[in-house]
Amino acid sequence: MLSDGHYSQPQLALVIVAISAGSIFASHVNDGGFWMVSTYFGISERDTLASWTVLESVLSVVGFGVVCALSAVV
Repeated sequence: MLSDGHYSQPQLALVIVAISAGSIFASHVNDGGFWMVSTYFGISERDTLASWTVLESVLSVVGFGVVCALSAVV
């Protein structure tokens, strides 16, 4: 899809960042990082799920916001 358009390298990089930000939005229990944090810090699965959901959601939304802001400049 992207090869048909005439996008610059920075625009293609922003597409990659947007895809990456969207991919971490709902990566709960199937994410290895979830289990590493839970195990190494001795946090219960319930508490880890609560904090991990907020963390991943914030990272995803902020990443998308940065892409939107940069796309106006690029």
